[in-house]
Amino acid sequence: MKSVRLLILFLAVWALPGRAGTLAQFRTVLGDIEVELYDQDKPITVQNFIRYVQNGHYRDMFIHRCDPAFVIQGGGFFVTNRFATNQIIAAIPTYGQITNEFGVGRRFSNTYGTIAMAKVAGDTNSASSQWFFNLKDNAFLDAPDANNLFTVFGRVVAGTNVLDAFKTFKYVGPTNVIVNFGSPLNELPVLTTNLTYNDLIYIDVSLLNVQVRSDGVGGREVLWNSVSNRLHHVEFTTNLPPSWQLLLSTNGTGSTLRITDANPVNAARFYRVRVDY
Repeated sequence: MKSVRLLILFLAVWALPGRAGTLAQFRTVLGDIEVELYDQDKPITVQNFIRYVQNGHYRDMFIHRCDPAFVIQGGGFFVTNRFATNQIIAAIPTYGQITNEFGVGRRFSNTYGTIAMAKVAGDTNSASSQWFFNLKDNAFLDAPDANNLFTVFGRVVAGTNVLDAFKTFKYVGPTNVIVNFGSPLNELPVLTTNLTYNDLIYIDVSLLNVQVRSDGVGGREVLWNSVSNRLHHVEFTTNLPPSWQLLLSTNGTGSTLRITDANPVNAARFYRVRVDY
């Protein structure tokens, strides 16, 4: 790879001029939520989140808190040995606490459809693995005190209907019910009052994950995890600051897509994938 001077721009972007954010997909039984992460404005927070995704800690995870008039929260617990007879609920291992970035870059309010880091009450710099989606405008979470300053690090660009589905959960059953198993599972959303492992609201997170590699015959292959029913644009530039040129546009299928750039291997190129929303 070094001999071809290959430069990769690891991006999944939402179509805004001059802005680019990694695209994260939250897959649930209620549907998918697609989120643009604010890489440029909240770099420590986003990289922390990506680290958990890439190391597999957000697989077999479930929403462990649902307040229909406030937030849904995840990133705290998962089910080990899912589908086996010895499955059990366990805490997601953490990498320690991160610096609060509420005042770094652009400031984002905790409005409907944003994702923010959860933290310990009274401790501004205590976020680790847990996050929450705002189900309504919660501007009070922006207050400049140790109990608030909750850092928003992304926003939903598709799938608000899934967020709205959580707003219909009730504290009485028999379906889409919130049960109390004691703290920290005292607002646990479940599909039915059967209360089996299959009734948890699982959520698995993945990234667009753009990769570039040699195709073995003088070109380069660009691969990425596509978004279903969205138009994807693969672009390249040979200089910085970038002047993007279209290589190919194609519809996403929800699976891995790949295209070949037959340009001679001795030309340095940056690549990006844009997804239309």
